Amino acid sequence: MNLPIQSIDEPGMKVPGDIAAKLRQEVASILHRNSTAFPGAQPVSFTRKHLDELMREDYYVCEKSDGIRYLLYLAADENGQESHYLIDRKNDYWYIKDGSLHFPLPGNHQAFHRGTVLDGELVLDTLSDGRQEPRYLVFDCLALDGQSLMSRELSKRLGYFQEQVFKPYKKLLDDFPEERQYQPFFIDLKSMQMAYGIRMIFEDVIKNLKHENDGLIFTALHSEYKPGTDPHILKWKDADENTVDFRWKLRFPLVEPDEQERAEGITEPFVDYDSTPAVDLLANHGSNQYHIFDTLHLEDDEWEILKGLNEALDERVVEVYMDSQKRWRFYRFRDDKSDGNHISVVNSVMESIQDGVTREELLNHSKSVRDNWKAREKVRK
Repeated sequence: MNLPIQSIDEPGMKVPGDIAAKLRQEVASILHRNSTAFPGAQPVSFTRKHLDELMREDYYVCEKSDGIRYLLYLAADENGQESHYLIDRKNDYWYIKDGSLHFPLPGNHQAFHRGTVLDGELVLDTLSDGRQEPRYLVFDCLALDGQSLMSRELSKRLGYFQEQVFKPYKKLLDDFPEERQYQPFFIDLKSMQMAYGIRMIFEDVIKNLKHENDGLIFTALHSEYKPGTDPHILKWKDADENTVDFRWKLRFPLVEPDEQERAEGITEPFVDYDSTPAVDLLANHGSNQYHIFDTLHLEDDEWEILKGLNEALDERVVEVYMDSQKRWRFYRFRDDKSDGNHISVVNSVMESIQDGVTREELLNHSKSVRDNWKAREKVRK
């Protein structure tokens, strides 16, 4: 029996370079793009000015899951067989080996979707019996059956996904429940609310999640899908939860040998790799250029834990947060990313930390957002 994927970091078999290059070309062709770079959209950090944006424009809001972002490519292989790939932010392709994943066409359990690109997040749900169940939460659809949907607005893109992909998939599992045990992961649609439904997201959706949450995502309802940084996708986090991804550089102290070391023949100063190092945080300035942005505060006991991992530590991408004393602190490694945040993103997050909007402010603002939405709706009608 095939088991669910064991790691959301490595969800399948990593596709070798030459085949991955061919798949990147396929995806770029479906999306009418000249670039084979990762086509996913990236949000900007929510700041005070975005409160006005929510008053002026129609936005959907959903919870931001603490999982791993992937595009899901539904395809056919060279033999015409159904195949599926998860595409990570490094633009690596992961082949889902398990043949049980199947996305039937409406009204035809045998036929399947190809040339279809979904956007979502892979999470691990913790079930009531303690088991963990991988789930891919879809929040956008870039292409359907070879046709790019990127120029359509969000409600249309999600509508196509729901009717053409999600409903037939759910019907298949309802009609053949015995197949559930063979699924590498399950597919679900993110709960989307109109932007004034923030209270429902906080009090209903987030409270009932089976996985971790780290904020909200607001997506403009009437704008097209834009690869790269999209100013119409807003990532909100509580001010103390805003994090930045840097590449870190460890600087170990140079120490003079003590008497015992001199007796052992060590006479020159040497690098003490056991001591807690100073840590520089390097921001990505593009073209593989990294410059020091700030330093990280690392406690001795944190360093002991990191040393105990017995892994290469230097020059990795790390996610850091700012503590109450305005010091950068280590949160976790981001090995799913090959680069730290670009300096423009770092500055945007810094603005969010300094100009952050609290949960209470968002909730208090929701009535005005609703009144403005209803007024626009009246004018449209």
